[in-house]
Amino acid sequence: MFDLSIEKLLILAILAVVIFGPDQLPKLAGQAGRALRELRRIADGARDDLREGLGPEFSEFDLNDLNPRSFVRKHLIDALDDEQPAEADAFADGTEVAATATLAPGEEPPYDAEAT
Repeated sequence: MFDLSIEKLLILAILAVVIFGPDQLPKLAGQAGRALRELRRIADGARDDLREGLGPEFSEFDLNDLNPRSFVRKHLIDALDDEQPAEADAFADGTEVAATATLAPGEEPPYDAEAT
């Protein structure tokens, strides 16, 4: 998400030591950890409240489906992978051709009198 490499993390650590000093860093790290735990607790509570508010009809609803990336992957990309090959179509004269059939050079497509 943030694309942090080892070099960037080292530079951030050196800057933190220079700016805050070695005696303040453990206090700041503890405060940051407590803040992250509190944010996670709030997010979990909001998710539980949402599930409770939606009721039993949406008990199997996955909140990750609201993420645009997972929504597109689930409904568009995975749907394309799951599609079965097209079945053969029957023409009025009784001939069948697959929907994805390609014609050889010089070959004429089948004629369907009912379609014209």
